[in-house]
Amino acid sequence: MLHRELFQLDATTSVEAAVGDDRSYRLCLWRDGELMVEFACDGGETHRRRARERTSAYEFRSVEQLRYDFEREIETLVGER
Repeated sequence: MLHRELFQLDATTSVEAAVGDDRSYRLCLWRDGELMVEFACDGGETHRRRARERTSAYEFRSVEQLRYDFEREIETLVGER
């Protein structure tokens, strides 16, 4: 990864953002050490979305849309708590 940042939101929750020079990326939400939400691409054409144990294909359109979708996924999970 070319650039990686980890943001601690509170004592139990953090967000990881990583971007590679090969067009790979990873955007994650961690809570209590458990991966809750992940949007990622390993540099190829396969983009994926993971929410808890569910993984599905993700149609990447733009960075703005990725951020929007990431935030909506988090809101959905918070509503399930």
